Amino acid sequence: MASPKTQRTAARKTAAARTAAAEKSAAEKSAGAAASKATAKKPPAQKKAAASGTAVRARAAQAARPESRLAMVRRARRINRELADVYPYAHPELDFRNPFELLVATVLSAQTTDLRVNQTTPALFARYPTPEDMAAAVPEELEELIRPTGFFRAKAKSVIGLSKALRDDFGGEVPGRLEDLVTLPGVGRKTAFVVLGNAFGVPGITVDTHFMRLARRWKWTEQEDPVKIEAEIAEIFPKSDWTMLSHRVIFHGRRICHARKPACGACPITHLCPSYGEGETDPEKARKLLKYEMGGFPGQRLNPPPDYPGKPAAPLGAG
Repeated sequence: MASPKTQRTAARKTAAARTAAAEKSAAEKSAGAAASKATAKKPPAQKKAAASGTAVRARAAQAARPESRLAMVRRARRINRELADVYPYAHPELDFRNPFELLVATVLSAQTTDLRVNQTTPALFARYPTPEDMAAAVPEELEELIRPTGFFRAKAKSVIGLSKALRDDFGGEVPGRLEDLVTLPGVGRKTAFVVLGNAFGVPGITVDTHFMRLARRWKWTEQEDPVKIEAEIAEIFPKSDWTMLSHRVIFHGRRICHARKPACGACPITHLCPSYGEGETDPEKARKLLKYEMGGFPGQRLNPPPDYPGKPAAPLGAG
């Protein structure tokens, strides 16, 4: 049994320990209150920046964790479903009235905007409405008509060449098969799938610069080659989704997920994006980056579909 002196010593130590614990708890509470007070005094912009920074760090930590193939496929398909809600009016952004006009317009759209093509093709098709007419065009005259689209000499050679092939090999009609379309001058798989999907209803994945950029940002693929990207994406989505998936992804790339400065803070699918934070995360600043109808501006088509919510583009030289 402990002596009275030992008991008194133990009691003093216990009391001291309790006092130290109480002082530590009080200090922690005081520090927490001070931090809360400091946060409360922060202006709204600083609070927003702090919250944004926290979100970026959390997403970065999530992105660092490996994602299974099944999880990626599920996320990719959910992105497609949510983009369908955001862009229920997604459509090809080239004006056309028949497969021939769509084919020529798509060839002209290389290295330029669909808007510039749409502003150029009315005069072009008024002058050369059929493959036979365009096949017989004087190159210099046709070049002058398509000059606004850039690379006009090479493009003139392509559209005259494909028109001659349509006239001589396909009875003046645009073929509805991939293997036939890619034999035409200036027509690759991307152009062929645009024509097949939108003029013939044949599913296809259009891997343009926007599609390639977003497919990599969303970690659907790590490929750089368009054909390999097409093959990998085709394994993720059912064939019936391919054409509309292409429109939705391209719409999103043009309006929100831009190449140089994506508008992350105004993006409706940030909760599914492993690359969130590459662009502007402040909602107010991000909204200023939105393009076309998302930003309240005209779209790319002079003659958009009836259900398109944006404003039609102006003809070439207007305004």
